[in-house]
Amino acid sequence: MEDQVSASPDKSTSNKPRITWSDSYSKAHVAIEALASILPGLPLALSSSETPAASLLQDREVAAQISQLFRRPDSGTVNDNLCAWLYDTFRSSEPDLQLVVLRFLPTLAGVYLSRAGLHKPLPGFESVLLAIYAHETAARNGQAITVSIPDLAHSSIYHETKQTAKNSSTELHLGVVSPSLEPYGTVRSTRRARIVGVALELYYSKISQIPIGSKIEFCEFCKIWSGQEDENKGDGASTTEDSQKVEKKEGRGGRIILPWEILQPILRILGHCLMAPQKNKELFQAAFSACRCLHARALHDINAKTILATGSLVKLAEMATDPSAAVDYTEITMSNVITI
Repeated sequence: MEDQVSASPDKSTSNKPRITWSDSYSKAHVAIEALASILPGLPLALSSSETPAASLLQDREVAAQISQLFRRPDSGTVNDNLCAWLYDTFRSSEPDLQLVVLRFLPTLAGVYLSRAGLHKPLPGFESVLLAIYAHETAARNGQAITVSIPDLAHSSIYHETKQTAKNSSTELHLGVVSPSLEPYGTVRSTRRARIVGVALELYYSKISQIPIGSKIEFCEFCKIWSGQEDENKGDGASTTEDSQKVEKKEGRGGRIILPWEILQPILRILGHCLMAPQKNKELFQAAFSACRCLHARALHDINAKTILATGSLVKLAEMATDPSAAVDYTEITMSNVITI
């Protein structure tokens, strides 16, 4: 059962529980103590930190240990203590601790999706994904995530026009970014893409707070999921040793089905990795390589929608690297679709 924090009866506040600094500090210490029983080499400095949750989020040694545990052949089973820790930590309702769980989502989702096609029970991984999905279901309150799209039938307010609009009212055009969520208690093959996709959507919404190492891991798994080789490895984009190990262990190269429910948040995350204001060369190259692999996969699958989306990201990355060397992927992709 989730911990409840009592709120003062101040009428100026909402009905939501008020979480104080001491509550957050205590929950973070409880989480670190529980993790210490799973990771024997947990740094002692975490327990003495004034901001334990933030220290846990940024600790590279902890990240490396957890990543290694996820890649073990027996990870994700019903007795996986690490998955149980992630589940309890996310259910703590403490935003800083939930961010810690999201930091490890790329590796968790990466290993899970690569193994899910092998029809191997993975209740440990699925419990964490369902906890994230349930959180988002409650947060959205049955509403879809939409964006307003300009109505091209009406003149822009920034341009003069001599034509008189037949209808002075501007219609509201909405584009659905993520449909409304149905509550799920189990992960079935027909629901898997939606559940994982929603988890990635939450990851994207917090991506500015996610450590760079987590984003690089995500990019590496995108390449594995695509099942394609990047032909331009000489530009600094290379597959990490850990990713190669996962690729060999899972067989079939880790290639997975990529429905739009998963691909859309993937592309949004990669777009951030490429174009975020705070540039990081290693992250940029990893995202660039991932986009090229996904574009090659889209061409292989003859998926016009994905071809245009991935091709646009590749073109943006090439323009950022060398504006004079940018390739017109619109012409290439459309000719490929027509020819094939």
